[in-house]
Amino acid sequence: MKKLGVLFFLMGFLMSCSKEKKPIAYGEDSCDFCKMTIVDKIHGAEIVTDKGKVYKFDATECMLDFEQEMSKEKVGQFYTNHYHNPGELILANKASFLISKNIPSPMGGFITAFSSQEKAAKVQAEKEGEIYTWQELRKHQQNKK
Repeated sequence: MKKLGVLFFLMGFLMSCSKEKKPIAYGEDSCDFCKMTIVDKIHGAEIVTDKGKVYKFDATECMLDFEQEMSKEKVGQFYTNHYHNPGELILANKASFLISKNIPSPMGGFITAFSSQEKAAKVQAEKEGEIYTWQELRKHQQNKK
């Protein structure tokens, strides 16, 4: 009986240390940076730390600002929702980002993610703006501070 208890404990512990993204509960979850309720399925984002802690955001700009304030925890992955499939989180380092005043985001950064550079370029032709890779976007946001 004791072995069974230890087994359940270990299973629960291992499951709680998952380094996977978690679905955003739109209309319920709050942004870990600005504390607003996350409702926009196009602009939501997540950080998953190396230890499996998940932080959720209502906009990519909140995620980037939060990263600047993180002290001890190391980021495992950045995830972002994207324009053509709202609510789906994709790896931010695989996404392309369009900053366009014609696509508002919750915090006014006008940052929208796309699953490919080609899809971002198609929307850019219609909505204007500048396209960035993940690394370029991070540098751009740091330089704004």
